[in-house]
Amino acid sequence: QVQLVESGGGLVQAGGSLRLSCAASGRMFSVTAMGWFRQTPGKEREFVAAITWSGGSTFHADSIQGRFTISRERAKNTLYLQMNSLTPDDTAVYSCAAGIRGYYSNYENPSAYEYWGQGTQVTVSS
Repeated sequence: QVQLVESGGGLVQAGGSLRLSCAASGRMFSVTAMGWFRQTPGKEREFVAAITWSGGSTFHADSIQGRFTISRERAKNTLYLQMNSLTPDDTAVYSCAAGIRGYYSNYENPSAYEYWGQGTQVTVSS
């Protein structure tokens, strides 16, 4: 099992920045990739970014390209999402996820990840 706990969400004005963290624990030796997803009421979960846990290769959704950056600190088992130039459209619950697969055909698919955190609310005011 892998446990994930997000933090760093909150209320920010448009144009501001936030850094989300995801503290991971448990069988981290089995984790091969981690990602961030977001969801608003009535909508499907949306891919934000992913990173391979060992090599650090990153993948970002087109909608946040150039504004958000995913990173990880393996020594601390922590995943980050730096979010800059936030807009009200970025308002959502942000969740981190961990996958244990040996191969990913699509990092953007939520079903590729076995473990999920509870999420942290990000609200961007105009």
